[in-house]
Amino acid sequence: MDISKNLKYFFILPAALSVLALLAIGLWGLKPGIDLAGGSLLQVSYTSVATGSGARPDMSAVTGAIAHLGLGEIRVQPTGANGYLLRQRDLSNTEKNTLEQALGTLGTVHEDQFTSVGPILGAELLQKAWIALFLVTLCIILFIAFAFRHVSKPVESWKYGVVAIVTLVHDVLIPTGLFAYLGHVRGAEVESLFIVALLTILGISINDTIVVFDRIRENLGINQDRNRREEFASVVGRSIMQTLARSINTSLTVVIVLLALFFVGPASTHDFSLTLIVGMIAGTYSSIFLAAPLLVAWQQWTAKKVLAHNK
Repeated sequence: MDISKNLKYFFILPAALSVLALLAIGLWGLKPGIDLAGGSLLQVSYTSVATGSGARPDMSAVTGAIAHLGLGEIRVQPTGANGYLLRQRDLSNTEKNTLEQALGTLGTVHEDQFTSVGPILGAELLQKAWIALFLVTLCIILFIAFAFRHVSKPVESWKYGVVAIVTLVHDVLIPTGLFAYLGHVRGAEVESLFIVALLTILGISINDTIVVFDRIRENLGINQDRNRREEFASVVGRSIMQTLARSINTSLTVVIVLLALFFVGPASTHDFSLTLIVGMIAGTYSSIFLAAPLLVAWQQWTAKKVLAHNK
């Protein structure tokens, strides 16, 4: 694989997707779920309706029935064949009963689920989620710095860690941008499972990246032992080809399982599996076609800078 000749083409797709993700996050932001922002969720199903022949009342009828209750913003979302999900602020028992009575005026309603999380607990969970992401990133940097401590030529060991973090930011940014878009289009929310999915993506992606980096390190060591001179770009290209089948096969196996979970699994795991699917695809691409080419680009830029300085 000729890295030098095709270097710029490796960066086009991740750069474009990253820009789109940043635009989505900047324009629409993320909608935190109940377990992160606090609030309550009520899931109901209708066994019969007062008017009409449908399995449940129209959404306009539901929003009209609860509009005068003074409970603040209530987001209504259809679920299943005859149910609704209602998301709102934390409700007292009296307010919850009032809401269910209003829904009952439209037909025979059954409470399927009610979840309530206070704002303090939600803020605490959100804070711990950010801390977890920070600690994972820090541990990754420290591990790479230790594992590649003997690698200094032609790229310093600390640069491997920086490039790994850049690729991880890309891998997390893509599914985050997707959920910012889905939140704008269909009201998708990010919950604690979303944070779990991001942490999982970080772990799997850095594993694939280190596999490629480790092969680069091994090939550099072999060249040094044999006193063989080879351009760094050629070493990287050979290392990518040696690990390409392994990385793709491993990721493809995981994606197939996640696709089964997405299409066959319960609705509660759809967003979780979708986050992992998108993150796995982005992580596989970045581990193979972004991380290593970034090392080459950095090495070439440094070499040109040194050459210009010596002149």
